[in-house]
Order: sequence, then C-alpha cells, then structure tokens
Amino acid sequence: MVFSSITFLFAFLPIVLLVYYISPRFLKNFVLMLFSLLFYAWGEPKYVFVMIASILVGYIGGIMVDKFMCKDNVKMAKLAVVMSVVINLGVLFFFKYFDFFADTINNIPSINIKTLGLELPIGISFYTFQILSYTVDVYRDKAKCQKNIINLAAYITLFPQLIAGPIVRYETVAEQLDVRKESIDDFGEGVRRFILGLGKKVLIANMAGEIVDSISKLSANDNTVVLAWISAIAFSIQIYFDFSGYSDMAIGLGRMFGFKFLENFDYPYISKSITEFWRRWHISLSTWFRDYVYIPLGGNRCGKVKTLRNIFIVWLLTGIWHGAAWNFVIWGIYYFVLLTVEKMWLGKWIEKMPKLVSHIYALFFINLGWVIFAYDKLPALKTAVFNMFGLNGLAFANDTTMFYLISYGMFLLIAFVAATPFPKKLVAKFMDKMSNKSEVASGLIESVVLIGMAVLSVAFLAGEAFNPFLYFRF
Repeated sequence: MVFSSITFLFAFLPIVLLVYYISPRFLKNFVLMLFSLLFYAWGEPKYVFVMIASILVGYIGGIMVDKFMCKDNVKMAKLAVVMSVVINLGVLFFFKYFDFFADTINNIPSINIKTLGLELPIGISFYTFQILSYTVDVYRDKAKCQKNIINLAAYITLFPQLIAGPIVRYETVAEQLDVRKESIDDFGEGVRRFILGLGKKVLIANMAGEIVDSISKLSANDNTVVLAWISAIAFSIQIYFDFSGYSDMAIGLGRMFGFKFLENFDYPYISKSITEFWRRWHISLSTWFRDYVYIPLGGNRCGKVKTLRNIFIVWLLTGIWHGAAWNFVIWGIYYFVLLTVEKMWLGKWIEKMPKLVSHIYALFFINLGWVIFAYDKLPALKTAVFNMFGLNGLAFANDTTMFYLISYGMFLLIAFVAATPFPKKLVAKFMDKMSNKSEVASGLIESVVLIGMAVLSVAFLAGEAFNPFLYFRF
C-alpha cells in the first residue's frame, strides 16, 4: 500500500484516524503499532515477521545495554551493541545483498554459490537503520532505554515513515512516544503538508516518470542526444518530487498523530556545489552516516589520508545502502570522488565562481549522478551515458525531439521552478498581503487551493495506473 493510492486515502487512513482519536491515551501507541503492522502486511504479509524479529532483537539489545551500563560494565554493554548490530545487519545482508554477493563471487572460476532469489522486504534498509541508531544511542546515553516494547515497536513500525523514511532517530521522538498532545492546529498543518506532498508525487513526479518511460521505449532511429538529456533531466525531477513528496506526506501524517519529524529535504537543486547538495538531499540519511559511521571512524580529525579513507567508506556504504547492484557502488564512488575534489581543491574556486556558473556546475554533476543511479544494469547505464554525450552515433535532434520539447518543455520548466524556494516565497508574500487585508480571505484562498490540489491529485490517481515510488526498492 502506498500513500498515493485510493485504498490508503479513502479506507486505511480514515479508519486509522478514527480508531486512534477515539482510543484512550494509554492505547494510542498500541493502535499505531497494530495498524502499522497491518499497513506493512498489506503488501508483504510474510515479511512482517522479519520486521517483528528485528524489533525484538533491538528491544532485547537495548535492555541488555542499559542493564550493563547501569552496572558500569562497559565491555559487556559494548558486546550487546555489537550483537544487536551484527544480527540486524546480518538480516539486511541476507535479504538484500546475498544474491549480489553470490553473483559477484560466482565470476571466479570453479565457484558456484546458489542464489536464493528472495524478494526484498520493503523498507528494510530504513527500519534497520532506525533499530541500529536506537541501540547505539542507548549505549551512548543519548537516549533512555525503552522498556515498553509496544512503544518501541510503535516507533519502528510507525507507518508514516516505515516504508521510505525519513530515517527517524529514536532520540528525536522518544519523548513524543511517551507524552504528546494532538491539537487541531497540528492536525491541520499535517493535512496541509500531506496534500502538498501528494501533489508533488502525483502531479509532478508521475508525469516526469512517464516522460522517462516514454523516451526509454523509443527506437535508436527516433532517439537523439537531446532526448537523452531530456530523459535524464526528467528523471532528476521525478526522483526529487517522488521522494521529497513522500517525505512531505510522512511528515504530514506524523503531525496528524502528534509527532514532529525532522525535515528531510531543503531545496537540494538550488545547490552551488556537490557538498551543499548533500547537506540538502535526504538529510536523515546523510546525517545518519555522519553520526554513526564517519565520526566514529575519526571524521576529519586524523589527518588527510584517514579522512579520505573515512569519506570513501561512508560513500561506498551510502551507495550500497541504496541497492545491491554495481551501479550503486559506482554511484557511491562517484560522489566520493566529487566530494573529495571539492574538499581538497575545487571548493575554494567554487566560492569565487559566479553563482550561475557554480549552480550549472552542480546541476550537471547531480544530473549525471542520477543517470548512474537509474540504471542497475551496466550495459544499459553505458548506453544511457554514451547517448548523452553523442558517443552512440545518435543524431543531435530530430522531429521526435521537437515533439517532446513542445509537449513537455513547459512542464519541465515549471517543475524545475517548483523545485526552488521561489513558489513558496511568492505564495507567502501573496498570503501576507491578503492577511493584512483579511485573515478570513487568506485562509479561504489557501483552503480552496489545497482542496483543488487534493481533488486534482485524486482524479489523476483514479484515471492512471502509472504510480511508482522509486524509494520502495530500498
């Protein structure tokens, strides 16, 4: 089940909200846990037991760490952390990476490891990282051990962020799990944020995805260099509005139930460097790797060589985290190289560049990075990159190119502008002027716009079958 589905919008969500709000306070976390398990089991009933087992490992690990730390037995507490981490990462490896590992090793003569062909449990990368951060934070004394297994399970299974994040750390919601107050204002803000995310997903990401899908089906005679770039740009738009839209919906849903999740995106496509881009894109993931991998390895406090080693490890793991395929390994190393070049040499030059030049520089490499990300088959990746740079003998442009430019050029331009803070600032300025004249009028206008966006999104969902979520495969 996905947020942008008729079943979720008109059946699951209304029922959850009704049951949640009529339940007494002491049952609310149980209600969320129960419906979250149902939400997950809707698509993958057999893998819900894998998640429950992971929760139990995290729960027992936290209890053991707390017990040993109270006795000042740091050695045993550290062992409990290691065991929890090894078991959870072992489960992640088994389901997500075993076949990739086996296929790679099988390239060596006389070795033939049988692959398992297992389906990937949805969201396993996200909830595994949440369990790991919980156990480690208890050890670091950054979070108190949660002795109520229902509360811990509610945190890990919480359906708004279960499938595709953001990665919500236990320390940021620990207090909210025990004590939170729902309000009409928070609920209204949650609805507003959810509708904006739904609009991003349905009205922009899906359309961009259809452009990518359409171009991918063109014959070599119809395809061109320009179309290869249009496809790449459309995918960049699709993945941003798909993932940031999902994050908006997750944050909005959390707000409806009294939770306040941290932001996950901060207009990444306005970045003027790759370093800035990764401060703005998937913030919950990049900060997770910083706090749980980069800094524990020594960060930048141990000389240039080890700093480069630490950056390499982080970006290799970041690539692998996204998927069990060589393109994700290449994608991680690609960003390691770019970030290293900026850190060691190019950063000073970027600061002196005109903003337009540095912005074009960043977008060029970000866009190329998404091409690497998009193709998990290396031959297809090679073809896509060669097409973009005219190395496959494609014409630069043709009549088909003009058709796509005329049909989708305005949409791509509007989508690009929508990925910047400009629309938000424009709307805020307009609403501010309206509120000075009449608060009732400004509130009415905002309500009409949101209702219109919701109705339009539902109409698109009802009439179209193309509704993928790119990050579901992670």
